[in-house]
Amino acid sequence: MTSVAGSEEDGDRRNVSDGVGVLVLGACAAWSLITAAAHDGRPEGVLLALLAVAAGYAAGRISGALLPVAAPCAAALTGVGLAAGLPRLTPGPEIVGPLGHAGATAALLTLATGAACCAAWATASPTLRVLLRLLAVGIVVAAAALDSVSGLVTCAAVLLYSLAAGRTHRGPGIAVLALGAATATGLIWAVAGNAVPDGLTESLRGRLTPHRIELWHDALHLAREDTALGVGPGRFGELSTTAAQTLVSDGKPHSAPLQMAAEQGVTGVLLLSAAFCWLLYALWRSPRPTPVVLTAAAALTVLAAIAAVGNALSFTMVSVGVGLLAGLATAHPLTDERARK
Repeated sequence: MTSVAGSEEDGDRRNVSDGVGVLVLGACAAWSLITAAAHDGRPEGVLLALLAVAAGYAAGRISGALLPVAAPCAAALTGVGLAAGLPRLTPGPEIVGPLGHAGATAALLTLATGAACCAAWATASPTLRVLLRLLAVGIVVAAAALDSVSGLVTCAAVLLYSLAAGRTHRGPGIAVLALGAATATGLIWAVAGNAVPDGLTESLRGRLTPHRIELWHDALHLAREDTALGVGPGRFGELSTTAAQTLVSDGKPHSAPLQMAAEQGVTGVLLLSAAFCWLLYALWRSPRPTPVVLTAAAALTVLAAIAAVGNALSFTMVSVGVGLLAGLATAHPLTDERARK
């Protein structure tokens, strides 16, 4: 009876989180179409990203239920391969650093590290767990070999948080991660609005580059011109003075929240925040062991920070990876992990 009751409870929790996800992603798609119609925008990029997240999430739920250890392991290896293949795997002109593919590389390596650590926590074999953690360490080394400094830092952060996840409670752990994501976003917003001390501004300018910060200034300026609807999806490159003066530009402000503010207004920012909160909520309600949940949440939070200072979410493979990792960490394996442990 206890097993049946627990299974029904898990099913109810998944239904609630899935329903919330459908509503949030549907609202994001609808709002992008509304703002595009109002300002003759191009919502294809937003819709493709939403479709990629949904497809990745569904694939993660299915593969995570069938192969709770092998699926995240395979995802980790695939992520490393894709990171090594950039920019050859992406269409269009190659944007030179630091505004090029560095964010996508760091994002893919971060997701791969999170997947490897999730696989390590999911297995019952001590030997296999050690091997999978060595795989995660290998991804950190791969980040260094690919000359991705940001990837090295973010992968190491996910690995360290995962090691501590075995002694952390689920609720407080996710709350700390949500606070961290909010702090990173607030800092980026403050830099764009020249609301930070001069000393900190100069320090960040040296790391983020003046060109990126000028793009952020343009995004905030456009957001203030039309706070309600923004300038329309895909139109930042046309209206940004900094982007127009760049020889080879991807038309992005290289900050997901600022891009949403400029192109879809305050409602777009709120919907982007709601999408991230839904992922954390789905993980909080997940039937998987707490270390798996917290590891995935850490990887997604670090990815949110990467997206706040770069164009990582402009790459479809990153959006798919986000959904895939979330799906793997919220899947209900056919074998009962809690009973086994």
